[in-house]
Amino acid sequence: MSSLRAPFAGGSGTTVLVVDDEPQIRRALRTSLEAHGYAVRTAANGEEALVAAAERAPDLVFLDLGLPDLDGTEVIRRLRAFSDVPVIVLSVRDQQADKVAALDAGADDYVTKPFGMEEVLARLRAQLRRAQPEEPAPALQRYGDLEVDLARRRVTLRGELVHLTPTEYALLEALVTNPGKLLTHQWLLRKVWGRGYGQESHYLRVYVRALRRKLGDAAAAPALILTEPGVGYRWIAERSN
Repeated sequence: MSSLRAPFAGGSGTTVLVVDDEPQIRRALRTSLEAHGYAVRTAANGEEALVAAAERAPDLVFLDLGLPDLDGTEVIRRLRAFSDVPVIVLSVRDQQADKVAALDAGADDYVTKPFGMEEVLARLRAQLRRAQPEEPAPALQRYGDLEVDLARRRVTLRGELVHLTPTEYALLEALVTNPGKLLTHQWLLRKVWGRGYGQESHYLRVYVRALRRKLGDAAAAPALILTEPGVGYRWIAERSN
């Protein structure tokens, strides 16, 4: 897969490909992104987008699903054959099935139209940060009073050992090692339970509830695990080390 993307330095030198068949959406995104220092290229359909991405790799793609020639999910699948560029879907489709299909095809995030530009910019910055080569995450990760020791498979909260089952720990490890990323039910089930799983989302509800209880994370006001209803979960805690 292509990894020929410029180092992320804010907006400077960063190219964003906007794919949408609505001219007003393309204009609005171009105006806002360029005002924040990003270089912007646009495409009005899927084939045009794939050619543009292959000829000159962008640093990130904003992609609508309702394109006139190819469904956006198919565009993602074809793009993933030659590129690992971050893809953020911007779509009017708000059904769970559409979100899951796009994420499973290889999208990195999903924002429903109409959207606020500040949210879109924040999602863009987050994806660009994750796309850059980084030093390996420290084996001991701290989140305030919570410590996750990945080397020793040991979790403590306020200095006290947290007793997790092997499955609870595997789920926590999957979340912690993918900070901020929207992890779908299917991805988590296969990662934690194995490739024979993918539809048993009730397993996740039970184990996420148990993790939250043991880690002191309230579902009503989460500081660690955020639920994306019907789609998956994100680890949202900021490391303090």
